Amino acid sequence: MASKVSNHLDPRTRAYAEIWLDGEKVSDSLDPGEEVEPIYGPVYLPRKFKIGIAVPPSNDVDVFSQDLGLIAIVEDGKLKGFNVSVGGGMGMTHGDTKTYPQVGKVIGFCTPEQLIDVAEKTVTIQRDYGDRAVRKHARFKYTIDDRGLDWFTAELTERLGWALSEAKPFQFDHHGDRYGWVKGSDGKWHFTLFIENGRIKDTDDYPLMTGLREIAKVHDGDFRLTANQNLIIGGISPRKKKKIEGLIEQYLLSDGKLNSALRRNSMACVALPTCGLAMAESERYLPSLIGKLEPVLEEAGLRDEEIVIRMTGCPNGCARPALAELAFIGKAPGKYNLYLGGGFAGQRLNKLYKENIGEDEILDTIRPIINRYAKERLPEEHFGDFTIRAGYVKEVRDGQEFHAV
Repeated sequence: MASKVSNHLDPRTRAYAEIWLDGEKVSDSLDPGEEVEPIYGPVYLPRKFKIGIAVPPSNDVDVFSQDLGLIAIVEDGKLKGFNVSVGGGMGMTHGDTKTYPQVGKVIGFCTPEQLIDVAEKTVTIQRDYGDRAVRKHARFKYTIDDRGLDWFTAELTERLGWALSEAKPFQFDHHGDRYGWVKGSDGKWHFTLFIENGRIKDTDDYPLMTGLREIAKVHDGDFRLTANQNLIIGGISPRKKKKIEGLIEQYLLSDGKLNSALRRNSMACVALPTCGLAMAESERYLPSLIGKLEPVLEEAGLRDEEIVIRMTGCPNGCARPALAELAFIGKAPGKYNLYLGGGFAGQRLNKLYKENIGEDEILDTIRPIINRYAKERLPEEHFGDFTIRAGYVKEVRDGQEFHAV
């Protein structure tokens, strides 16, 4: 279904592929005047538009961060259709309260046969109503928030010529990856590796890149990048499984089980020195910060407690920090805003707790919260839920409340 939606929404025009070099056209396209672009017309979309599909109970793509989120409803092993979520998005700008992260809102249910139509008409609404004057205001979340969810639902119904059904019950219980071995419905195997912050390289004690290259020499399946910066060695045939198991062991490739739960649930954007938008470190710094938090968790008896932690070097949201239970967004070199209270399953935004703090203050701030969580948490209560119940931050269910005091 993901492939069908993607293929249907591909631009038909080749005008974007015109390439000029030294005043000469080196890549031809059809004459734009003769082309028909059925979905985007002559204008494309105001900005990027993200679509994600999640299959409960795993919200591994952070479906509520998507412009259009599709939540698969499976009953008795059969796909019944999709709950439709609209208006998610992570980016914002420091100091500009008119910008904010947002979680998608579920507006109804469609069958698999109706999905392409829903996706196309949703995109055309953003095409026609998205802000083309102010770039920071051009994302789909603002189009919906400015006009209201009822307006959008009515506009979608009019364009479809029929209404979505009532949303079906569903439940997410996590939004990370399933590490290690998983057998697919086709009988093939998949092995998910924990790749800290998505960086594949060899170190003195961890030949990760070399090991993957050796696996690639014998693997007859594929390699898949996950939405959480990890890697799946996918489509392993039963006859190759033993060989690949041996290479995984030989090269010490890790499913993350030897790491703390905090590290396994961590994610960072690339930030400095690669990203020109970064205000602070992220990929290169988060591992060491986690290393200083792990003794605190160990002492509190929480080493294996799943806590979602994310860091970005700026507020554009590339590691989806606004959905983390514990998050850091860079303000300046060595300085971060600290956020608490996101939903463990990716269903709720977090909220600013402390602004513009460095490592010493970060550790001094988090240590007593962790210790209190260890002593006072309710059975099966997640860290983000606890920080709200304990009064550290207020619950944020809508991005328009994100900056509210």
